[in-house]
Amino acid sequence: MLSKKAGKIPPFHVMEVLERAQELERSGRSIIHLEVGEPDFPTPPHIVEAANKALQAGETKYTHSLGLLQLREAVAESYKRKFDVDFCADQVIVTSGTSPAMLLLFMGLLERGDEVIMSNPHYACYPNFVEYVDGKPVFVYTREENGFSLGPESVADAITSRTKAILINSPCNPTGHVMSSKDYRGICEVAGDVPVISDEIYQGLVYKGKDHSVLEYTDNAFVLNGFSKLYAMTGWRLGYLIAPKDCIRPLQKLQQNFFISANNFVQHAGVAALLGPQDHIKEMVAEYDRRRKYILKRLNGMGLIVKSEPSGAYYVLANAKEFSSNSLELSRNILEEAGVAVTPGIDFGKGAEGYLRFSYSNSFENIKEGMDRVEKYLQCHS
Repeated sequence: MLSKKAGKIPPFHVMEVLERAQELERSGRSIIHLEVGEPDFPTPPHIVEAANKALQAGETKYTHSLGLLQLREAVAESYKRKFDVDFCADQVIVTSGTSPAMLLLFMGLLERGDEVIMSNPHYACYPNFVEYVDGKPVFVYTREENGFSLGPESVADAITSRTKAILINSPCNPTGHVMSSKDYRGICEVAGDVPVISDEIYQGLVYKGKDHSVLEYTDNAFVLNGFSKLYAMTGWRLGYLIAPKDCIRPLQKLQQNFFISANNFVQHAGVAALLGPQDHIKEMVAEYDRRRKYILKRLNGMGLIVKSEPSGAYYVLANAKEFSSNSLELSRNILEEAGVAVTPGIDFGKGAEGYLRFSYSNSFENIKEGMDRVEKYLQCHS
């Protein structure tokens, strides 16, 4: 009854792992969640308070389709403060999470057969967005030895007359890799007239080196970002798209037709997030770094090898080929037998098959328990 296109879309395996884990929990099992990228920190109180005040003030109606002007100005101000880049509030479209921003962008950008270059491994849903609007993902396979870094030379080799965009992601999901200034500059140079799409949702979660935005290197770019990770607001569903001025009007019309506007009171919370106290970020980053160092030591110690240390986001993509070449089967067995939910590498493309992604966005105590369980499982099955 439904379209062939709908039937062909693959499952998002991490969500299926989560749903099975929740089913096991309802049956009384103890499950350690190391699969989803969801901060265990609460949303900071001043953000919650801003949403409550907005609700009490009746801010429950439609907003401008681009989003509240105050929020769009706050986005522009935050990028100026962090990266010394300039763009105006009218280049920002506020969306109900970063995924709708991505959908708007690919709907607006791609004709049938247009190509989007992306790394492999990649965030699971990237090729699904591209293919659903009849585009073609073009994969550049990256190497474990250099942290799965997407380099300018390999991007240049992949560009054809049908290339419509180059998609980058730093800090990266699923690898935790942080792009260097040299690679940003190199990719923007080889891109030429091809726009670069930069997914910056993990911006600010960097433990070594310096955080960057693609806007430091080119104006011919689209930026995807939001509040889920840095402000622990996953369930609030608030994101935004930064675009060149001449692209805003067509994208705005798509927003009007498909989404109308993001939630009013949630946008007020976004203003508070960007303009309010930022103290929680430093504390959160320090705690994530503590967890990162611990989980890397434990994984390498049990034979789940990480050859290049990740330095951003809150993920580790570990090589599990010593134990199985089928990451989906291995992740299912670890969940069912050890009670630890981890993400199969195949979710992130063929380049990640044989790997498992571990999220350290859970508490230190739960991570320790999860590592103990996984180690025991591997010892019993080696």
